[in-house]
Amino acid sequence: MPEYPEMEHYRKMLAERISGQPIVKVAVTREKSINVPVETFEQELIGRTVWFVERRGKMLLFHLDNGKRLLLHLMLGGTIRYESNIPQDDGTMPERADRSVQVTIGFPLGDLCFIGLRLGYLHLLSVKEANARLADLGPEPFDKWLTLPKFIERFKGKRGSLKTAFVEQRVIAGIGNCYADEIAFVAGVKPAARISDIDSETWERIYNAMHSTLERAVGYGGYMELPLTNNDTVTGGYNEHCLVYDRGGEPCVNCGTPITQEELNSRKVFYCSNCQKDR
Repeated sequence: MPEYPEMEHYRKMLAERISGQPIVKVAVTREKSINVPVETFEQELIGRTVWFVERRGKMLLFHLDNGKRLLLHLMLGGTIRYESNIPQDDGTMPERADRSVQVTIGFPLGDLCFIGLRLGYLHLLSVKEANARLADLGPEPFDKWLTLPKFIERFKGKRGSLKTAFVEQRVIAGIGNCYADEIAFVAGVKPAARISDIDSETWERIYNAMHSTLERAVGYGGYMELPLTNNDTVTGGYNEHCLVYDRGGEPCVNCGTPITQEELNSRKVFYCSNCQKDR
């Protein structure tokens, strides 16, 4: 499932392509992916302009000029593809990805395709409805007011492991399976470390690791595999730079010890048994 880095990367790339652009067509092939009748969805969107794209946690908000919002949650298996309508240098149209598209929103210069929305959704909401949907989310990792003491306070009273708390969106928004493990590795603590056992020095390492890890992952384009566009060479670049996630059995980048893969509360966890400690 896409997390903070993937959705922030998408936000930046989409902002360059669709901000200020009018919607000229809409196509829906799976009505369950939206929250209103297809006819209503089309009528509300065609002719509207996307003012800007915002990210909140693992979701994107498309702000429309009529005050409405499109809330996108890709969930597991969902992705985005922007198909350009501009001919290539040889006069041919760019090749389109052969994927199952549930919703297409067309702009003058290209189509924004929402793919694999079996669990995910693209909902048309009022400002009040959008705010209600997002109300339970915790703070963003880079919120200015999320100082170290405030960060530690978010975990206060939580039972169980560091990873279990990290992936809870009410605690910190945008972190999931992949980056909870990556952050724990950089901080030198196991994902299964008990919240109650973590001391203030370790919390500071976790806090700093959260910032450096997410910033690094955004820079590499996250770990999504499908490029946003045909000439996109950035999206998914973090796949080759994961430190522990999805690297079970491979040597640790620091010490060479094989990365351990286990399950924690039905979630896969990856860590180095040598570099990471229990607290």
